[in-house]
Amino acid sequence: MTIPPAAAPAPEHGLPGHLVDFVSALRRHHVAVGPGETVDAARVLGALDLLHRDQLREGLAAALLRRSGQRDTFDALFDLWFPPALGAGSSDVDVPRIDDESGEGTGPVDVDALREILADLLRDGDEETLRELARAAVDAIGTSGAAGRGVRGQTAKPNWSAYQALNALSPDTLLARILDGLREEGDTDFVSEVRRREIRDRIARFRDVVREEVRRRTAEQRGREQIARTTTPTQTDQVDFLTANATQLADLRRTVQPLARRLASRLSARRRRSNRGRLDLRRTLRRSMSTGGVPMDPAHTVRRPGRPELVLLCDVSGSVAGFSHFTLLLVQALREQFSKVRVFAFIERTDEVTHLFEPGAELSGVMQRVLREATLTAVDGHSDYGGAFGDFLEHHGDALTPRTSLLVLGDGRTNYRDPNLRALAMMAGRVRHAHWLNPEPERSWGSGDSAATRYGEVLPMHECRTAAQLTDVVQALLPV
Repeated sequence: MTIPPAAAPAPEHGLPGHLVDFVSALRRHHVAVGPGETVDAARVLGALDLLHRDQLREGLAAALLRRSGQRDTFDALFDLWFPPALGAGSSDVDVPRIDDESGEGTGPVDVDALREILADLLRDGDEETLRELARAAVDAIGTSGAAGRGVRGQTAKPNWSAYQALNALSPDTLLARILDGLREEGDTDFVSEVRRREIRDRIARFRDVVREEVRRRTAEQRGREQIARTTTPTQTDQVDFLTANATQLADLRRTVQPLARRLASRLSARRRRSNRGRLDLRRTLRRSMSTGGVPMDPAHTVRRPGRPELVLLCDVSGSVAGFSHFTLLLVQALREQFSKVRVFAFIERTDEVTHLFEPGAELSGVMQRVLREATLTAVDGHSDYGGAFGDFLEHHGDALTPRTSLLVLGDGRTNYRDPNLRALAMMAGRVRHAHWLNPEPERSWGSGDSAATRYGEVLPMHECRTAAQLTDVVQALLPV
């Protein structure tokens, strides 16, 4: 079997070099792997039989991964660097073909007969043969367009397509046929539903196997690094708030509690390190007079620990609702770090929604309740930062005191309305600390209707596009 040159170039240092390349790919996709973990992974390679791919996958995952949420990224890269096969390979499943004029069965693929084979395998649950069938199906019907002739008369490489193979096989349409074949007299509704879900799971796994096979073959043609850049799933904490889909936002919400616990532990460590307070240079030098100028007894400032009040002013318009929701849930989980937390939402007008985030409140649909119950719009329902800031000062200005820390959440896009910098400056002047968290990339600040650069001149503005960035910012702003 000939291996395409672009597919799997031999690493310079054999298997150890291949492992180092794999670790480098993990790091490029934000999986933190240190030298210690790499050494552990090398020991795994030496201890396991490399022909047992599932064992190798689990062994390397145990050695290299240290945080939750990284497994999908690891699995995608593992399939590229340690593929189950190279090239077209061979399959134990013979693809049925329609007889040609000679009657030798070398004509087009008989898709109906192939579907019959697939239905039988799905009914029996033969996972290994299903993988063989997926490989054979991709080879036979998983290309889009004709191969034709390439540069200088060379045969062009096929364009592998999971869509082509799955569209021809249509495995989902086999569900009713398979269930009819499995139905027995006396089956209860419970048994029928269990069987239905089991067959659906098998169909879903088959679809995944076809996609994996196409991804592997495409990586052999174009290079695994290129395919890794475009097809490797993004880790949850690296998902951009503004482009996240519903599934990714749901995954983000599930990370709130673990993230809050991690931040709380870091804060506890910071407090332990700063128990004595900062070095008081004047008192230290004064004490050193009794020892001839040698500072034998350092003096430290007296710490006055206290938990500040927190006021959150959140844009909950559609463009940044996902970011605001995640941040509010995170602050809710960290509310013990503050003596008091008040939450205000705005679009065109500002209204307090603290009661929706009280301990014990149901937070799953809290953003829908905010939009439904709070008075946030006045004219057209588009964001008006200037009007919202003025409304906040007029009706809720007493929430800002010298003990308060103010956090503004939003992208700063005013729809070309008055940004009302004066109102924001008045708000920042009343509080102990004021910061702005912006989910847009910094390069976009000030473009179009964005007043972010102008707001950034009034109070510090931080880019918070992902949960990882938000974690770093919140950790830095938490009280000690």
